[in-house]
Amino acid sequence: MGQAQDLAALEEAAKKEGMLTTIALPHDWCNYGGVIEGFKAKYPEISVNELNPDAGSADELEAIRANKGNTGPQAPDVIDVGLSFGPAAKDEGLIQPYKVATWDSIPEDAKDADGYWYGDYYGVMAFGVNKDLVDTVPTKWADLTKPEYANAFALAGDPRASAQAIISLLAAGVANGGEPGEASGQKGLELFKQINDAKNFVPVIGKSATIAQGATPIVAAWDYNLLSWRDGLNGNPPVEVVIPEDGVVAGVYVQAISAHAPHPNAAKLWMEYLYSDEGQLKWLEGYCHPIRFNDLSKAGKIPQEMLDKLPPAAAYEKAIFPSLAQQDANKKVVTEQWDSVVGAAVKE
Repeated sequence: MGQAQDLAALEEAAKKEGMLTTIALPHDWCNYGGVIEGFKAKYPEISVNELNPDAGSADELEAIRANKGNTGPQAPDVIDVGLSFGPAAKDEGLIQPYKVATWDSIPEDAKDADGYWYGDYYGVMAFGVNKDLVDTVPTKWADLTKPEYANAFALAGDPRASAQAIISLLAAGVANGGEPGEASGQKGLELFKQINDAKNFVPVIGKSATIAQGATPIVAAWDYNLLSWRDGLNGNPPVEVVIPEDGVVAGVYVQAISAHAPHPNAAKLWMEYLYSDEGQLKWLEGYCHPIRFNDLSKAGKIPQEMLDKLPPAAAYEKAIFPSLAQQDANKKVVTEQWDSVVGAAVKE
């Protein structure tokens, strides 16, 4: 009963504060609109003050720095940032530790051991396939070298600059036998050289429109982008989103509480909501896989109609979460050697 009593006490303390200040939460990103409404419905005594929905991760940390000692409405209580910003914020003393009730079901490789930051949701690198133009969908990265995919495959960015494209090469490299890091960069470039030599690689930035028009019938991108593109096209053409059988690489975002939060109890209650089954499923409605996805899936807590809109849950069990050091080493190889190894200049 200790946890329930703690939660009740936390709820009372948060209600006394009466406000939660968030930052950088666009309502159409990961269904954050639904998440915020869910929190407000559960705790109507706490108003949600939303700062700068379109801010980036660096802006969020700057907002904490700029408002140290400020208890007014411009000081964020909580942040949602890219993985690299979690450890950096901890090192700088910008965030405080707090472990939610569901802490043990958050994967070890997606959280700070002391509770300063922890993964909230992730995407995995996937293929979006125009079913009108592609008879046999690729299920592995190596499939993209096959002659049937001539002039068919693109990345969702320039691999010399786009994080989404660079992670695509990391995934391809893992599928090609490289450990995440420098090896995945080399192996990823080798595989993409084969794809390009086979004349299958289209050097444009793949997006919903290029899939639909047939300029790039197959695009590698984050699954949540592909799933929302699929819904937007509404069957015209039919698009299948495939998680490859090999090289399943996840990109994770993390949550943290400001060390200078004016409403620390409301911030902790927000965290408890986000990491509850209800909060996690709200993110899933926006196609962002909540960090506790495998746990919820095994416990049968994901509604069938939600699962029906997603690739099979089993595909996500293989997901790996590369460390920052591994991502950086992979990025260095890919950005520096793409031109010399693959040599396809990607353009809009």
